[in-house]
Amino acid sequence: MSTQIRPSVVASAESAISEVVASQVFVRDLKTHLSQWLGRVQAGEVVEVTSHRKPIARITAVKPADSGITSPLQKAIDAGLISWNGQKPVFPPPVKLRGQGKLVSEIVMEDRG
Repeated sequence: MSTQIRPSVVASAESAISEVVASQVFVRDLKTHLSQWLGRVQAGEVVEVTSHRKPIARITAVKPADSGITSPLQKAIDAGLISWNGQKPVFPPPVKLRGQGKLVSEIVMEDRG
C-alpha cells in the first residue's frame, strides 16, 4: 500500500523549512554579487549575512501589501518603524519645570469651570 503526499503539503513544508534554513553569505560576497543575492531573496530564499563568520543580518522577501490592513498604526508596525510588545506603555515621570507659575493643566481646569 503506497501513500502519496499532496503537492500542497509538500509546498507548505518546503516553505517552512526554507525560512529556517538560510543561505549564508559573507558581506564582501554580498556586495560583489548583490543583484544575484537579491534575486534569490525575491524567489523566497532567506539569506543570512555574516561578518567574520558571525551572523549579523537576515534578508527576507517583503510580504505583499494586504488590502485588509487599514490602520496606520498597524502599517507602521509592519514597516518596522515602531514596535509593540503587547503590554501597556511605560512612560517616564513628567519633567519638573523650574518656574513659579501655575501649571498649564491647572489653568485649563480653571477655565473649564
